[in-house]
Amino acid sequence: MIVGLIVACEAGFWVLLAAGLAVRYLLRLRRTSVALLLCEPLLEVVLFVVTAIDLRNGAEPSWEHGLAALYIGFTVAYGHYTIRWLDGHAAHRLAGGPPPPKPPRFGMPRAAHEGRLWLRTLLAAAVACALLQGAIWFVGVGDTSSLRAFQWVALRAVGIHGLIALTYVLRPKRAPVTQGRSDG
Repeated sequence: MIVGLIVACEAGFWVLLAAGLAVRYLLRLRRTSVALLLCEPLLEVVLFVVTAIDLRNGAEPSWEHGLAALYIGFTVAYGHYTIRWLDGHAAHRLAGGPPPPKPPRFGMPRAAHEGRLWLRTLLAAAVACALLQGAIWFVGVGDTSSLRAFQWVALRAVGIHGLIALTYVLRPKRAPVTQGRSDG
């Protein structure tokens, strides 16, 4: 049941996002679009409440509960970033706005960009670990090893992403050298 709800929340996220952007740029109803986009966090609240009720009703903590916590953490950390990114593209495609800025590709600006993304991953893991720890305390006695395992999954994701971001600091990617052609 929890996995189905996670899938429904993910689908709902994209449906609300598409509807919000369509209402904003095609129908020019900015307030309505804001209302639609503000409904997106409600999906995570529903997922959180249903997961808590499932555990409260005696369900054995399992990977589904861990996945729900990771999904909520990811959405908290990356949801607004994703919406803002797609809003820029929709404004460009549907409303004739300027093309959205692309992330830097080279050097320390790229390293700073990767560092900011890593901070988002750190936030996602912190939220997921806090939710998982809350679930462990909520369940009390019983086998909570699957929830603890998902805490380690979140921490490993932070570590791996941190190593990747660090490579951009230690060995920044250089812009390709362009040589002018002389036909002379």
